[in-house]
Amino acid sequence: MSRRLVLWRHGLTDWNVQGRLQGQSDVPLNETGIGQARDAGARLAALKPARIVSSDLERARETARALAELVGLDVELDERLREMNFGEREGLTLEESYERFPDQMDTFMSGDDVRMPGAELYVEAAERFATGLDEIVEAMADGDTTVVVAHGAVLRVGICAFLGFPRPTWRSFGGFNNCAWTVLEQHHDRWRIAEWNAGTLPEPVLSDDR
Repeated sequence: MSRRLVLWRHGLTDWNVQGRLQGQSDVPLNETGIGQARDAGARLAALKPARIVSSDLERARETARALAELVGLDVELDERLREMNFGEREGLTLEESYERFPDQMDTFMSGDDVRMPGAELYVEAAERFATGLDEIVEAMADGDTTVVVAHGAVLRVGICAFLGFPRPTWRSFGGFNNCAWTVLEQHHDRWRIAEWNAGTLPEPVLSDDR
């Protein structure tokens, strides 16, 4: 069996520019983000996706629509693909977060999972996202490409959880740029990373290491 998942982060927002943590706050794309979604969508359309599934937050929905309009698909919404809930940190810059939660931020920045007031843990967000991916994969036929549109933090940790990587390794994977994507390809019974935080389409690996 050979199937492909394209996991695509939304385009730029004003809060991204301002360095404000978005989480599940429903912030729309700005004009730059709309352009990014159109440009990236035009490239991803070449993969001829069979299905597009998106977080229900507006910035992800808008990004998904840019691709859907090109390939003639509906955008399916799944709230399990939402960004991690950062609780009372949402809307704050990194400096403001340190001012309000100095002890928790020291722990957070050291790589340990720490629950901020009203927030999810990384492991909880990862399990939520991975469960959604499991169901998406179950519905895929051989040869299908499915595009999943979501958010930077939950994409990073959710992909790691889906692939079964141990929790201490998750910080070894870099974050997602706006409108960049990761490609997972399944060959026989194994999923593996073909592209990470990419802006180019996957190409055949011309090597003995396949």
